[in-house]
Amino acid sequence: MFQNAEDGAAPQRSHFDWHDVRFIGAVAGRYALAERRSGADGKVAVYACRLCSISTRQCVVVGPVVGREGEVVAAHFDEFGMLRGKISRRLPSGFVLDLMLSDAERNKLGGKIVWQKKRVHEQVPDKREHRRIPPRDPRTLLTLADGTQMPCFVIDVSQSGIAVSAEIWPELGTPMAVGKLVGRVVRYLDVGFALRFMQLQELDQIEALMAPPAAQ
Repeated sequence: MFQNAEDGAAPQRSHFDWHDVRFIGAVAGRYALAERRSGADGKVAVYACRLCSISTRQCVVVGPVVGREGEVVAAHFDEFGMLRGKISRRLPSGFVLDLMLSDAERNKLGGKIVWQKKRVHEQVPDKREHRRIPPRDPRTLLTLADGTQMPCFVIDVSQSGIAVSAEIWPELGTPMAVGKLVGRVVRYLDVGFALRFMQLQELDQIEALMAPPAAQ
């Protein structure tokens, strides 16, 4: 602590020091709406999401299922840990979450936000055969074989397949389209499912094909 030259007293660090820090950038995570259940087992449904911005007071989240205002959400991001809050505002494909934190927890989160801002430019190479990338815009539409359409969130995509999160859990082998990309369900994930494309795609064309049909 630095001493005050005039009175010799150590200045006190305000507990609001961290409260104005903010990080704006894409961070992958998962979330659950306390009132939503999935399947016959009645378990709480967990969905993939993307954190768009965060401060020690609020965060903005994009995901496949938008809760109602006042609904409690539990979200987890590796960079920031588990966060709980209430939806204060609905967005077209996400929501604004008012975080439920004590002052001590806000200060701790503030430190994590500062750390994330410092390391955000670090890149880790992907050594898989077909590199998976998070799309610039993860929002699109699923089209089922009977023509039914519903919103979904794209977790990541490669030349050979795509991982999505949505309010359905289709059977393995189910054919469907994500935007104009056609494939079959080949694997379940904790927060969704993966499709293998019928044929390999050109990497520079995937995002355009992934967009909702109406946007083409």
